[in-house]
Amino acid sequence: MPPRQAAATGTHVVRRMNVAAVLSALREGDSSATVSSLASATGLSRPAVTRALGELRDRGLVELTAASASSQPGRPAQYARFRAESGHVAGIDIGSHKVLVMIADLAGKVLTVLRAAVPAGVTGPELFEIVRSGLTAAVTEAGIRLSGLWAVSVGVPGVVDRDRGEVLLAPSIPGWAGLPAVSLLRAWLHCPVSIDNDVNLAVAGERWRGAAADACSDSLVFVHWGRRIGTGIILNGMTHRGSSAAAGELGFIDLASGPDDPPGPRHADGIGPFERLVGAAAIHRLAQEAGAPAGDEEDISPLFDAAAAGEPAAVEVVERVAARFARGLAALVLILDPGRVVIGGGVSRAGDALLEPVRRHLRGHALVPVTVHASVLGEQAVALGAVRHALDAAEERLPVSGRET
Repeated sequence: MPPRQAAATGTHVVRRMNVAAVLSALREGDSSATVSSLASATGLSRPAVTRALGELRDRGLVELTAASASSQPGRPAQYARFRAESGHVAGIDIGSHKVLVMIADLAGKVLTVLRAAVPAGVTGPELFEIVRSGLTAAVTEAGIRLSGLWAVSVGVPGVVDRDRGEVLLAPSIPGWAGLPAVSLLRAWLHCPVSIDNDVNLAVAGERWRGAAADACSDSLVFVHWGRRIGTGIILNGMTHRGSSAAAGELGFIDLASGPDDPPGPRHADGIGPFERLVGAAAIHRLAQEAGAPAGDEEDISPLFDAAAAGEPAAVEVVERVAARFARGLAALVLILDPGRVVIGGGVSRAGDALLEPVRRHLRGHALVPVTVHASVLGEQAVALGAVRHALDAAEERLPVSGRET
């Protein structure tokens, strides 16, 4: 490359890096900032910050205003505000019982959350139409147009090939695996659309806005505990999916079978051995067998309320479930050493009535301390993680990160 061309290229790269540094400081800081405060936050010179703000203003990402006149001599301070409303993203949680759509601006502020029920026995194409209708209603409620979406991220249960945008296996949603949902959404929305396993997105949501948000957790495990049991894993700041995108299927760990058990068809109904031991249906069955308050498979809270009140049969069932669950969780903790575990899903609503005995039993298996928390995001964890991923995709329409040299 000729020296003059190389110098021009280098100048362009530095300018883009400076623009990204200023934009990052604006997004992560207060709603508005002065040139001086941005120079301090980024380590850039005032002229470099001013040039970067001018470029961001020209792109429609920053609004510049002058401070009110004062008695101080000199030019009044200029304030810059990141225009988070200049674009929007959507996070969608698709499940066998509900579709949850979340619309957020470019700062991650959630504007709308829309929940649509999924009827029993719905087919894959029918579910896709529920997603389309839900997304259309959500953007309308947020006061924007579909064309205003910069990126969309979708979470689904099952094994997902993110690179090809395909669901390889979805036992809980008949007809969903193999449906080209991502291609259909891209053709409809004309923006980047990605798909991931729902629990992988939930762990991202918990790290961003949930129980792990204040701990800067670079290693974190999220366990969805309901009728099904799945795990999202973050190691050293990166989501761990495994070579076949099937990492974290805790529900299929087998703690009960021994080497002498007769072979037979496994998981024919899509329910794994660990789910048969400690899933919501198993807990309901154990409570019934023990004569404890059982509720029903959709709501087993009466069992945990009774245990919290000291009812002997309920306490015995909860102890049994906690001991079983801790054994399975210990396998992950011993191998991954995450330091922090967040429990979500319907069973987690039991709170400390269940999690305290889980912690106690886990201490007997773990070699190092590990904190166990209940999710604070509830059913919004997946959609929030999807919003976080969509924001990452939207970054491609913004400058690359960096600093002035």
